[in-house]
Amino acid sequence: MHAELCNLLVVLGPTASGKTRLAIELARKLHGEVISADSRQVYRGLDIGSGKDLAEYQEIPYHLIDIVDPGVEYSVFHFQRDCFAACEDIVSRDKQPIVAGGTGLYLDAVCQNFALQEVAINPALREELAALSLEQLQQRLLALKPEQHNDTDMATRPRLVRAIEIAQATARGEVIHSPSYPKVQPLYFGIQWDRPVLRKRITERLKQRLQEGMIEEVEQLHAQGVSYDTLEFYGLEYRMVAQYLKGELSYNDMFQKLNSQIHQFAKRQDTWFRKMQRRGDAIHWLKPEQDLVEQALPIIEGRDYQPLSFRSESQ
Repeated sequence: MHAELCNLLVVLGPTASGKTRLAIELARKLHGEVISADSRQVYRGLDIGSGKDLAEYQEIPYHLIDIVDPGVEYSVFHFQRDCFAACEDIVSRDKQPIVAGGTGLYLDAVCQNFALQEVAINPALREELAALSLEQLQQRLLALKPEQHNDTDMATRPRLVRAIEIAQATARGEVIHSPSYPKVQPLYFGIQWDRPVLRKRITERLKQRLQEGMIEEVEQLHAQGVSYDTLEFYGLEYRMVAQYLKGELSYNDMFQKLNSQIHQFAKRQDTWFRKMQRRGDAIHWLKPEQDLVEQALPIIEGRDYQPLSFRSESQ
């Protein structure tokens, strides 16, 4: 009986689970390099709020962190393209790519080989939408795309505008399709904390990030010209801190709301991972009270690992 084939290692898990550290430790053991699958770590200057923790990497090379400036459009289309480019670069140097992240859509875009589309910014449409209320924008999007799979697109103005832009361009056929990429056969690892423990880790990490200067980071980004509307686009930490800096929330209210919403976000991440399992993806959940690398290595050694082949795809 032949060992099951895999060609990409993937470390996933909810926020504050320790997935980056596990990916780095596996990279040390396996002569690998880490590719971040995080929708915010691509942006320069979004350091504390996005949890880059660059000091953890030490000698381990990392990819798709600090690659675009705030305000630049960076979508799952761009991530898929850049992730495969990073994989090709790593494999060409006989190293092993290890994808690590909690953005389920980004992971699926690569591992499920999504056929994605790129949509250009439409200045005329954005000028038209600027006059509409949040409720009117929501109605406009639902008219174009009745089924919404991402609630965050409905909650914030910048995401609504972008979603309308994409839906309208798609309806008109004004899109660029992604190229063909190699078929991915991932080997998934996750870290499974008991929920009360994970909740405590999330709260403690939030306190630590605030102590390390997360508010000052948002102040600096705004001073450099990043609008509060744009900051709202970059997730919970930047949205809540921006509201605090605008005087819309007290410090205590900001902390309590942010803490609560991060816990809810972690639940949504878990829901995504369960959906992956229901469709047949085998996720090897590791026990954090034991050595994570020692649990993962026998599983990796039991697989027939063959690097992603880019040559055959381009011929």
